[in-house]
Amino acid sequence: MARKALILGIGNVLWADEGFGVRCVEHLADTLSFGDDVRVLDGGTQGLYLLPFLEEADLLVVFDAVDYGLQPGTMKVVEGDEVPRFMGAKKMSLHQTGFQDVIATAQLMDYCPAELLLVGCQPEELEDYGGGLRPVVAARIPEAVQIARDWLAARGFHATDGRTETDALADSAIRHQAYEAGRPTEEEACRTGDARFFPAAE
Repeated sequence: MARKALILGIGNVLWADEGFGVRCVEHLADTLSFGDDVRVLDGGTQGLYLLPFLEEADLLVVFDAVDYGLQPGTMKVVEGDEVPRFMGAKKMSLHQTGFQDVIATAQLMDYCPAELLLVGCQPEELEDYGGGLRPVVAARIPEAVQIARDWLAARGFHATDGRTETDALADSAIRHQAYEAGRPTEEEACRTGDARFFPAAE
């Protein structure tokens, strides 16, 4: 049987740089065309609900924001058995713990993809609810996508310039461009709490 690859972006676009992985798969789908042997998926924070997709794949590429303790925007590429360890090195949110569980469960059930690649980026800001990617992180998306493209090509999964048609990405209303364009300014929408309950200034 022909081998299959899964390209997965995980994270939460509502928490600033947490959305790096999701924005990577969006960019990949907008700029590259893969064949039917490659599935492109926004995994968000779905955790164990992603297991059926791993079961179908022979190779797995994961994009994610990972706190390596490095300078913001630093890229780090990890392969094979190192992937689960790095994803849990310093947990930033529940989604990382959840995806570690996904991989561990897939391994226990003996259907984890044989080859794993994690393309991670050090976040700059995570405590900005409703915020977008910081420029230093957003700038690394094309590089991250190219790393994945080259890794897959070396294993026989070739892409051409174009688009990958998929219904497995976020709704168009929260895709990167629409999300950023529709985001209110900090003056219009308080980002540190509910302004109605702040102590009155004296």
